[in-house]
Amino acid sequence: MDIHHLRIFVSVFKNRSFSRAAEALLLTQPTVSDHIRALEEELGCRLFDRLTRKIIPTAEAELLYNQAVGIIEKTDGIKGVIGQLKKEIAGTLIIGASTIPGTYILPGIISSFRESNPSVSFDVRVSDTKGIIDMIAKHELLIGIVGSKLANTQIQYSNFLQDEMIVIAAPSFAARGTVSPIKLLEFPFVMREEGSGTRQEFEKIFDGRNIDMHNLRTAAVFGSTDAVKQAVMAGMGVSIVSRRAVETELKFKAVKEIKLKDVRMKRNFHIAVHKNRALSHPYRIFLEYLVAQKQQQSFSSR
Repeated sequence: MDIHHLRIFVSVFKNRSFSRAAEALLLTQPTVSDHIRALEEELGCRLFDRLTRKIIPTAEAELLYNQAVGIIEKTDGIKGVIGQLKKEIAGTLIIGASTIPGTYILPGIISSFRESNPSVSFDVRVSDTKGIIDMIAKHELLIGIVGSKLANTQIQYSNFLQDEMIVIAAPSFAARGTVSPIKLLEFPFVMREEGSGTRQEFEKIFDGRNIDMHNLRTAAVFGSTDAVKQAVMAGMGVSIVSRRAVETELKFKAVKEIKLKDVRMKRNFHIAVHKNRALSHPYRIFLEYLVAQKQQQSFSSR
């Protein structure tokens, strides 16, 4: 049943006049008559007895009126609730992130987002890139931010913020100046685990220069960037990490950067969503906010 028919019926019932109802609804009288006729045909009964100078509701119209008013009120109530939801979002958003964005990017973004959306809280699930993508594929997460694009036909990626990877070592490390990428084979190497975006990226760097990862002198593999940093500071070896992850350590000279000859290791973080999942309004608002952060970085880097 068309809600518009009901609205016109209620107006005619209240005004006891097709012309006054048309005036109140900003419609023509023939249009009002057509809607009432369509409603009568749908219900299979006459709703108004049309006399010379007035109309009189039938018994069926009397019964329909209260039902129609209730339906209209409920419909308007639903629109009001949805409209309010669009103005103010609330609740808990569950967001996935690989180690670097989850530790060094999302906290600041979430803090600024909550300044204008204080009723929103966050549950941030931090794992390696493979773990986050698996959770999205299994519908355990709606949005993830990851450090590498893993092949998965269920996942849609979009570029997020840019990142720079650098080689770090303990301050006592002997190498000075710049070194060639092949020179890294001579040093003990501390790595993240397979499946992490950081590892995926430096594997791409080595592959692009025909450096066999199997020839690395692997000293240790750790499941977190913090553990990698601690191992490097302890003198266990060198590693490739996100510059974001070691800004404080570089500032206080807890680690040193080793420059690579003719190499700048840039990568993009990526926003990952499931191709077949629709985002609810709060998630869409946060996704739009993430995209705005990317645009802001692009503008500021010009």
